[in-house]
Amino acid sequence: MGNFVCMTKKETKEKGHGSRSKRVGRSQRKLLAEEELLHRQALSMALQQHQFSQRFEGSMSRRIGGSTSSRRRNLDDPLSNSKQAPNILENIQFKKIILIHGEGFGAWCWYKTIAQLEEVGLQPTALDLTGSGIDLTDTNNVTTPADYSKPLIDYLENLPEDEKVMLVGHSSGGACISYALEHFPQKISKAVYLCATMVSNGQRPFDVFAEELGSAERFMQESQFLIYGNGKDKPPTGFMFEKQQMKGLYFNQSPTKDVALAMVSMRPTPLGPIMEKLSLSPEKYGTGRRFYIQTLDDRALSPDVQEKLVRENPPEGVFKIKGSDHCPFFSKPQSLHKMLVEILQIP
Repeated sequence: MGNFVCMTKKETKEKGHGSRSKRVGRSQRKLLAEEELLHRQALSMALQQHQFSQRFEGSMSRRIGGSTSSRRRNLDDPLSNSKQAPNILENIQFKKIILIHGEGFGAWCWYKTIAQLEEVGLQPTALDLTGSGIDLTDTNNVTTPADYSKPLIDYLENLPEDEKVMLVGHSSGGACISYALEHFPQKISKAVYLCATMVSNGQRPFDVFAEELGSAERFMQESQFLIYGNGKDKPPTGFMFEKQQMKGLYFNQSPTKDVALAMVSMRPTPLGPIMEKLSLSPEKYGTGRRFYIQTLDDRALSPDVQEKLVRENPPEGVFKIKGSDHCPFFSKPQSLHKMLVEILQIP
């Protein structure tokens, strides 16, 4: 982004206030032009991801028997080479990967991950949840996990019976893939929770964030970030953090350009879906193959909270990304890519 011109007193005397005024004016115009360009790039990216979400071509696939071993891996960026050799994927039967964003985000946030996965011959699809990204639904009308997850449920309903997908859910998107596991366990080969709300039966997604945000009751009473779409006299319908707080919570290790993209693309999050308890059964959700990717420099969902989620609701495997904030698709895209490919290959 453009920088405002800082001048010393001596320079001010020499060049006069008029010159400084012109410089600041030019800088402001440049700033506005760059912001407008970011808006256009974000819209273009969102439209491109929307086209990805319409893709249904894919490989024939069947379920492979699961392993019960627990894997824990640590990865740092940069990797020597983010591209996997194409022959690595020859024996992979489930090549479709469905990417589900977290609160406030949209399909646009996965642009690096999509490019890397496609480069190695996989078939990634990023979906906008209801009221997110370029989905035009008013977030104030999204009140249940079923409402919020509808694009994912619709996708799975339209998936041919002999195909399966790997789901990847970021942050509160973890609750959406848990919801999907409960309703379509036969269509999901693996479920990957990326610093996500991997809740237990009867738990609310919000409960996972309670240690950072305070109790739900306190949050509902005191948060200045709540949105009252139905009027102040009615319960709040959504929330959105102000930009500086978002930067500190989500993007403490992310590149400046990606943070700028997020600032023009983030949308309010519907409150109802994260405040409702999920019903997850051993017969359906319990049969799913779950994996968890922890982010070790995360300020939105601390490593301790992530470790607690893994301990209380153990997945099949646990992976860790050092130096990643809450958005590894921005801050550590190569490590994330390598982990997703590795999880996909687990027989």
